[in-house]
Amino acid sequence: MSYDFSASGSGPAAGPGGSRPRVGLLGTGPWAHRTHAPALAAHAGSDFAGVWGRRPEAAAELADAYGVKVYEDPDALFADCDVAAFALPPDVQAPLAVRAAAAGCHLLLDKPVATTAADARAVADAAAAHRVASVVFLTLRFAEPTAAWVLEQAGRSGWFTASAHWLGAVFPPAGEPSAYADSPWRKAKGGLWDVGPHALSVLIPVLGDVTSVRATRGPSDLVQLALRHASGVVSNAVLSLSAPRAAAGVGLELRGAEGVFALPDWSDVPGAYGRALDALLTAARTGTPDPRGAEFGARLTEILEEAEGQLADM
Repeated sequence: MSYDFSASGSGPAAGPGGSRPRVGLLGTGPWAHRTHAPALAAHAGSDFAGVWGRRPEAAAELADAYGVKVYEDPDALFADCDVAAFALPPDVQAPLAVRAAAAGCHLLLDKPVATTAADARAVADAAAAHRVASVVFLTLRFAEPTAAWVLEQAGRSGWFTASAHWLGAVFPPAGEPSAYADSPWRKAKGGLWDVGPHALSVLIPVLGDVTSVRATRGPSDLVQLALRHASGVVSNAVLSLSAPRAAAGVGLELRGAEGVFALPDWSDVPGAYGRALDALLTAARTGTPDPRGAEFGARLTEILEEAEGQLADM
């Protein structure tokens, strides 16, 4: 179902007849438990309607924890909801997002949207064809103070270069616990696909679209990207999920005529997810696409696919 943009409701956008928009969650993994479900339950402008998962017992457990409906079929969730929120592996997310858009659901997507440019393009095209809003949850673009910091830097000029690193310890040495170590798609795709979208989501709005990329492989899943941007500025990003815990960390530094600007620390990821939902509902109400939507997600996928292709030739 699509929003009546002229309707007035209590939240950022109203559902049919002015009712609060209903949000259904697809996925039951660690992120769904820690971020998506708590944020949806706490959101003041929408109703958390239900959960679908590939493992029915896990979906039932999560739905019961929040007193919402458990769905045995994703299409039934789409029929009941105004928004489909995804906490699924990218190659499971993409075809379901196409189905959700066809059912009239606005799309709150996770990154990466897909792991092939063709699948990500299918999602963006479906959102456009069915006139539904979309937002990709890119943490740094919704968390505070990083979201405001990105907008501030995008307003500056005279950049010289930039450097980013996102070194996660998702796959630590044997015997060390990690909530995400059992993720098959992360094992297969590594830091390039899991944390690469975060780095690109900051570099691109500040320095311009990526016009060329050169990828180099390091130890384990470590990848270094050398990027040229539409502004003529070059940047680099070092990405991994297998860093030693003592070496893990996130940072991004921009250097230019006005000085050196470092990405601030952030926290409150559930709060950031709530702001992503706010942005989606605003886009739905106004009909103005959000710059962090499926089109941007498709562009990120194109860049990552190109980098992955270079790594395959090494």
